[in-house]
Amino acid sequence: MTKRDRYPAGVPCWIDSARPQADKAVAFYSALLGWEMTDQMPPGSTETYFEAKVDGGLVAAIGTWDNGLPEVGWTTYIAVEDADAAAERVRAAGGRVVVEPHDVLDAGRMAMCADPEGVTFAVWQANTHIGAEVVNAAGSWNWSNLVTADIDAAKQFYGAVFPWEFDEMEIGGQRSVTIVVPEYGDYLETINPGVRAQHAEGGAPPRFTDTVAWLEPMDKGGPRWHLTFTVADADDVARRTPELGGEVLVEPFDIPWQRIAVIRDPDGATFTAGEFKPPT
Repeated sequence: MTKRDRYPAGVPCWIDSARPQADKAVAFYSALLGWEMTDQMPPGSTETYFEAKVDGGLVAAIGTWDNGLPEVGWTTYIAVEDADAAAERVRAAGGRVVVEPHDVLDAGRMAMCADPEGVTFAVWQANTHIGAEVVNAAGSWNWSNLVTADIDAAKQFYGAVFPWEFDEMEIGGQRSVTIVVPEYGDYLETINPGVRAQHAEGGAPPRFTDTVAWLEPMDKGGPRWHLTFTVADADDVARRTPELGGEVLVEPFDIPWQRIAVIRDPDGATFTAGEFKPPT
């Protein structure tokens, strides 16, 4: 497994979650996904920031701090070269800056933002902390997809903020749009030579290697950035979730290339658990 060492601008790069109290979530995700979690805040701090590792690489974080958001959930961070300039693009495109750009010690510089639908996300200008080092492996982050009531408006907003291109496709009779960063596949080739050919041979759609997220029609959960964690066994994750204090909102079912379940953690944050199941 190759660890990520950087993220090109426009690529989702990190996820974390702020809670009033972190204890239940730390215990839940550690047991469910096998996370090894360490509080990075100094002794005596009034806040916590538990960074999670899988196979020795950073995957996510959970802690107690004020992120300016009213509800508990997962925040997706998108890599940028300049957080201040990205925040200005958010405003110019009709969004809001919820938390102004600021330095996070020497880790990087960030701003918390909201799109015109009110969906929150963060921009991240990396310094010593590039984001998730392990992705797509069991127990780690796989995707963050934007669930939106207006796909065309979302394309206009996010396309003005980030260097994103969009490819249209239909899945299960519904419109779906992939978010493409053309340089991303080039980076992936440097850490996994031949990955473009592997995707093509597996029947992936054009530019799949450059795809960084999806836009999806809104469901009952409302507009949001919704993330998926890769798991080794979706049925096992769903079975253990209630024992650990969570709730299975959607029982495991099959979609192309995956078996998935939708989970709510003990604090109310939701995510999808996805087991990779290529066609036989």
